[in-house]
Amino acid sequence: MAKITDKIEVLIQPVIEDMGYELVGIEYVASGKHSILRVYIDSEQGIGLSDCETVSRQLSSVFDVEDPITMPYNLEVSSPGIERPLFHIRHYQRFLGSDIALRLLRPINGQRKFKGVIGSVSEKDNSIELMTNIGSHKLDIDLIEKANLIAHF
Repeated sequence: MAKITDKIEVLIQPVIEDMGYELVGIEYVASGKHSILRVYIDSEQGIGLSDCETVSRQLSSVFDVEDPITMPYNLEVSSPGIERPLFHIRHYQRFLGSDIALRLLRPINGQRKFKGVIGSVSEKDNSIELMTNIGSHKLDIDLIEKANLIAHF
């Protein structure tokens, strides 16, 4: 069964692209009446508040018709920000050599959280090689629950 975020992505990606934006990814945090559907957008010019408002209004109209989530939720449209989330293999490829923090769906050798550098990306295996201070780890992208770039100031 496909995840709700996958279904929503198929529904809204063409809408967002037609508006001139890139759909970076979607997070759905189910929490009863306080559930949140977070949609990250980007563009070459960057994202401002008015961009988020415009996309939010358009997506609200789409969701009113299509009703992909039957429970109450709040829609948030956001820029990916400096600690950008990574959702797809293309994101890992784009940020090859960058520092990231990630959490796995299930532990590997008792560990779920990792920090390191994206050493390589394999489309064939749908995996990344994460270089950490304790060695290299080959991680299946489908096992990554959440990943973000690490900002250095």
